[in-house]
Amino acid sequence: MGKLFPYLYDLGMKPLEDGRFYTIRKELISKVKGRVLEIGSGSGINFPFYRNVEQVDAIEPNPAMRKKARSKLEKAAVPIFCHEQKAEQLLFPNQTFDYVISTLVFCTIPNPEAALKEMIRVSKPNATFYFFEHVKMDNAILGKTQDLLTPFWKVICDGCHLNRNTVEIIKDAGLQIKEIKYYYKGLFIMVECTIQHETVNVH
Repeated sequence: MGKLFPYLYDLGMKPLEDGRFYTIRKELISKVKGRVLEIGSGSGINFPFYRNVEQVDAIEPNPAMRKKARSKLEKAAVPIFCHEQKAEQLLFPNQTFDYVISTLVFCTIPNPEAALKEMIRVSKPNATFYFFEHVKMDNAILGKTQDLLTPFWKVICDGCHLNRNTVEIIKDAGLQIKEIKYYYKGLFIMVECTIQHETVNVH
């Protein structure tokens, strides 16, 4: 699945990526600057959106995904370096990054708690974190359906957890949520966080 999944994923996600996801990604990434860490860069779908940044360090453990990202990497408007690393074991010094980006990847990280601990470690004290993820829905019936589908879904979708409660994991890691935006009735969310305390603003 590791080699085939990147091609199936891009094909399956194309309708969303050509539509609303394009706008969401563009808006989110337009906010970042300085030194940026991207977690799980996949096929490089975010690379064309980076503009006013010093450098992007993108980590991606799947070699097939990194191969697919090469063309976008070569065309990027800013320096982007793609690293074969896992989110739970980042090979960067403490307090390196100004911004951290994670888009549709936290569902597949085996140990999201350890990943967040590492992401915080390598971030500067005033760093901002942006997550665009799919999560377990609040609707009882839909949430239960996600629970039932997840074991099968993990097998066919490279370890993806349909029912991961990413917001609670973020809170438990000690990040302070500044803003949450909900899309598609709460199936997808955009979360802005900081290491310092901020007021929550929910849309």
